Amino acid sequence: MIHVPDIRATVEWYKSIGFTVLRTDEEYGDLHWALLSFGDGHVMFNAGGRRSAEDRREVDLYVETENVDDLYQRLRGRVVIREEPHDTFYGMREFIIRDISGFWVTFGQAIGTSRKATDAVSA
Repeated sequence: MIHVPDIRATVEWYKSIGFTVLRTDEEYGDLHWALLSFGDGHVMFNAGGRRSAEDRREVDLYVETENVDDLYQRLRGRVVIREEPHDTFYGMREFIIRDISGFWVTFGQAIGTSRKATDAVSA
């Protein structure tokens, strides 16, 4: 669960990069909560977050996916890139973007793997 200042804008942003909206809680036209997925992983957003100009926020998302370089090519130019694709010492190929609220979202793939249906999101 990540608290964000604008749920509707956050949901639209995440949809634009490939997340799917599973459920929302909307009362009287106001969106207060949303559950999204990317592959098999889920993330929830809730109202009440504060805006921040800090480089890094309290929470980072880590999204394990396949074809990370292809995903980077699809997203570059459309999102704020924090770190270009790179190989890590712990065996992942990753890139990092910033979401609409300034949170870091890392997409990673195990080096040397070609996995199917293993996408996951964790916070």
